[in-house]
Amino acid sequence: MSPLRVGLMGYGFSTKSFHLPFILPNPDLEVYAFLQRKEAPAGKVEPGTHCTIDFPDAKHYRTPDEFFADDAIDLIIVCTQHDTHAEFAERALSAGKHVVVEKPFTVSTEEADRVIATAKKSGKVLTVYQSELLPTFSHATLLTINEDRRYDSDFLTLQKLAAKSAFGQITECEIHYDVDFPTWMSGWTSPDWSPGDGMLFGLGSHTIDQALLLFGKPKSVTGFYRSLRGIESKTDDSFTIILQYSGEQSNLIVTVKTSVVATMQYPLKYFVRGYDGTFIKYGEDVQESQSSKGMKATDTGYGVEESGTYGILTTKQKVDEGQKRDDASGKWIGPVPSTKGEYTKFYTDLVKAIHGEDELYVKPEQSRDGIRIIGLARESADKGCTISF
Repeated sequence: MSPLRVGLMGYGFSTKSFHLPFILPNPDLEVYAFLQRKEAPAGKVEPGTHCTIDFPDAKHYRTPDEFFADDAIDLIIVCTQHDTHAEFAERALSAGKHVVVEKPFTVSTEEADRVIATAKKSGKVLTVYQSELLPTFSHATLLTINEDRRYDSDFLTLQKLAAKSAFGQITECEIHYDVDFPTWMSGWTSPDWSPGDGMLFGLGSHTIDQALLLFGKPKSVTGFYRSLRGIESKTDDSFTIILQYSGEQSNLIVTVKTSVVATMQYPLKYFVRGYDGTFIKYGEDVQESQSSKGMKATDTGYGVEESGTYGILTTKQKVDEGQKRDDASGKWIGPVPSTKGEYTKFYTDLVKAIHGEDELYVKPEQSRDGIRIIGLARESADKGCTISF
């Protein structure tokens, strides 16, 4: 079977760091075309500045109309500004392409509903770059939203422990994604805010998705957002979201947090507490940092976390081989080796779904629910009250 021909919209950091390194090793995908508005340079140019330099055999389009009109493109990846995601996703669906959309899915629930409706109307499948399951459609077109943090080593480890019922009934879960004043935030100087701006739409789209995958839809949302970067601004760089649940999970509280004040050797990632066990995890998945250092996804050790940041599991009964019984407390305590992170698996899974060989991995409705939580969190913070989901 011939490889799927991939067209990428944009040639910035996201395309080069979060997609191409995981597309190129896949023999079932061919980098076929780019949409980059910048004219192809003349003369000698540094690699990494233009698609025609790095991929001289690929087609180069400078306008969306020309790009979407290329019938040879099978799969489109949208790596453009947040406020263009919905428009380009709809156009790609209407052009009969498989589609990957970089996070966030959209900048509003209304946009998400519209894209989902377009996919259903056209008979195409809308999915998300995470790890939820959808029914298989063997002759459908696939739309995928980039939320690759479902393939992080630490989250895969947490899922594995939850599947073993290591915690018993979970009463509290904290999901953190802290960054200590990152350089890419230096341009956030406006006092105003527009949909799609800020950490809630940035890092929050990942951690909120993880909460939804683990626990489902909440009963209510309470949000707080702040600007800790030295200016008064409605554009959040730090936030806290409290999710409360109903029914069998009525005693569960989930906290999703990001802070740019993170003076720590290893930032806190997860704190999970249940009747039978507790899990504390520091540090970040290593795949992004490994890629930035030039390591390839196919290299030995890629996605493998060092033992110094393994999470610590404490339980009433032995769950993992790394645990030892603590005589003083009578509990089983020890580090849990992190599951290997695999961003490449997203594209492997996607190809299988396109060919009707396996189920799609993520429901777009869940990504839409994440966008809804972001909106409700900001509304909650502005009004100073808890908002029903």
